[in-house]
Amino acid sequence: MKALVLTQYKKLDYLEVDTPELCGARELLVRVKAAAVCGSDVHGFDGSTGRRKPPVIMGHEASAEVVETGKEVSAFKRGDRITFDSTIYCGECYFCRAGQVNLCDNRRVLGVSCDEYKRDGVFAEYAVVPDHICYALPDALSFEEAALTEPAAVAAHAIRITPLSLNENAAVVGAGLIGLLVLQCLRPSVSGKIIALDTESSRREAALEAGADFAFDPREPDTLPKIRELTGGRGVDRAFEAVGAAAPVETAIAITRKGGSVTLIGNISPKIEIPLQSVVTRQISLFGSCAIAGEYPIVLDMMARKKLDVRRLISRTAPLCEGQIWFDKLYKREDNLLKVVLIP
Repeated sequence: MKALVLTQYKKLDYLEVDTPELCGARELLVRVKAAAVCGSDVHGFDGSTGRRKPPVIMGHEASAEVVETGKEVSAFKRGDRITFDSTIYCGECYFCRAGQVNLCDNRRVLGVSCDEYKRDGVFAEYAVVPDHICYALPDALSFEEAALTEPAAVAAHAIRITPLSLNENAAVVGAGLIGLLVLQCLRPSVSGKIIALDTESSRREAALEAGADFAFDPREPDTLPKIRELTGGRGVDRAFEAVGAAAPVETAIAITRKGGSVTLIGNISPKIEIPLQSVVTRQISLFGSCAIAGEYPIVLDMMARKKLDVRRLISRTAPLCEGQIWFDKLYKREDNLLKVVLIP
């Protein structure tokens, strides 16, 4: 089969490699129909995360068609249209048995190669995935749309773990792909005001289209006073940080009312400083949101009913063989790209 292989950092080669084979009775061999490029793939592209060690086939956001099933698979058959979680969880550890599969002690992620394990991903014509992380696609969804189920579920998970109440005001800091998906998921979840913050004007415009009532530049000195004016002088009840760097985290904390909460989704920076006294003296709750824990059915239904419109977030669809071109553009932040979907 053909695959896009990270052969060295910042270098992707379109190569002929062995087609993967079924090893377990509960596995599926699938033909990848669409594979989206995640921000973590772009950061793995240059080796900055330490979790994409060459050679490896990256990629974990995809839709596919079932080609072959293991002998104990009963929920899927050849020809089924599916998508799948990025996390392969064991189902047996303490956290899995508690329903927190995203925190599995034996967690593996498709397309990741690190010190603990290597698991090739979906930038290829074929892939092997366990059946327990797979979900059937609604007829209304295209393969290209379905490739964005994973990031949509990441956004939905962040909202599910946040203690939202009726008529609360919410803010999303960072209007990149995940931030825009959080905004779309928030719209049917809250009845208060929704505020977006981003330093780029084009992304603030996208945030308004995605469901924000207001969009501000966090660098402007009047942004905090405006937010307080909109929220009765208090600040927002719930903030979502979708970047993962010191400045946006500090912004999220600053705009949150006393007794409110900040949900941290972004993780570009492994370590940051936080305004500890502000968090403690104003009793701000910080929630870390990791991956997905059962949100796939929710977002697939929302996507199929067009309550969650991911098509507007797809900047380009391109052949897998052009992977190097599009990774270079994403890495250099060219053309204001949100999501690139590669077609094997």
